[in-house]
Amino acid sequence: MQDEQLQPHSAFQFHGSWLEFARIAFPNLLLTIVTLGIYRFWATTREREYLWGKTQFIDERLEWTGRGIELFIGFIMAFLLVGIPFIVIQLVSQGLIFQGAPLIAALLTFAMFLSLFYLTGVAYFRALRYRLSRTYWRGIRGGSDDPGFQYGLSYMWKSFIGWLPLFLLVPWAMIGLWNDRWNAMSFGPHRFSANAAWKPLMKRYLLFYLVPVLVVIGGAIFGISMAASGDTPDAMGNTGMAIGAILAILALLAFYILLPLAALAFYSKYFRLAVGGLRLHNLEFDFRARALDWVLFFLANMAIVICTLGIGYIFMPYRNWKFFIDHMEAYGEINIDELTQSETAVTKHGEGLLDAFDVGAI
Repeated sequence: MQDEQLQPHSAFQFHGSWLEFARIAFPNLLLTIVTLGIYRFWATTREREYLWGKTQFIDERLEWTGRGIELFIGFIMAFLLVGIPFIVIQLVSQGLIFQGAPLIAALLTFAMFLSLFYLTGVAYFRALRYRLSRTYWRGIRGGSDDPGFQYGLSYMWKSFIGWLPLFLLVPWAMIGLWNDRWNAMSFGPHRFSANAAWKPLMKRYLLFYLVPVLVVIGGAIFGISMAASGDTPDAMGNTGMAIGAILAILALLAFYILLPLAALAFYSKYFRLAVGGLRLHNLEFDFRARALDWVLFFLANMAIVICTLGIGYIFMPYRNWKFFIDHMEAYGEINIDELTQSETAVTKHGEGLLDAFDVGAI
């Protein structure tokens, strides 16, 4: 079979509709409530089967082969192997404090949180590995033989390095961890290659970083100028109260409007750079959503949730997936004859750690 040349704006297509998804989402919600949350593992599976099945890459649709029982077993394993030991450690720490050994209790608590931090990194890695191993295209799946333990260590030290200089190297840590995660993955016989650069992110990050700094500096300058002049808001009467109220409103606007907008601008750039640095053999990927697209998407999600008194939240998986696929691009060639089944190991349980920590995989 000849190579298939991918054309822009045609590689990924989504054929679903929110009405079809509603027929899945509403029963999922009711069953999850009736079963006190247990059904949500099967609800997630049903949603993924629909979303994957409505997603077309070139001329073939994706297929999700994961099962609800896998997610349930993964969660139970995480609870037994992680949750119970940490509960015991907390009880032991409290007992040590009562026995007059606060230092040992503090060290034990610190070790517990350090372990949680490490396992969060492992959870990110294993969730991506699991989802690739259950995603099929033309009967071919992805995956990885890497258990993710080394990535957990990378997650720790790169995060610490990113935080140490007043959080200024967070973009370096985010991009580095994205590259580490994807460089360990494969699809069929081909390995992914991720070489996204972090330096182009710094302008957007500094914009996000400086918003709260400028608010604090503005408040400090106002306070210093008031002290230097010998005036206080009380002494200035109504004028001082008006100025204080205006400053408080500006601070709230900066925190609840400017800061989220700056965060979305940063994340839009991050995701474009991260996806743009991803390769799979002869395929190159791109993500076209700009900052304005993210802002409008975020505002629409908020409006749906607020106007439906929270019920509209069940449509967020549909909207998130559709947004991702609608802006995803692929370029290059695929030689169908070269595609063989992945030989990576397939785990028998789902993303238990990820579900337990409630973090995203990608």
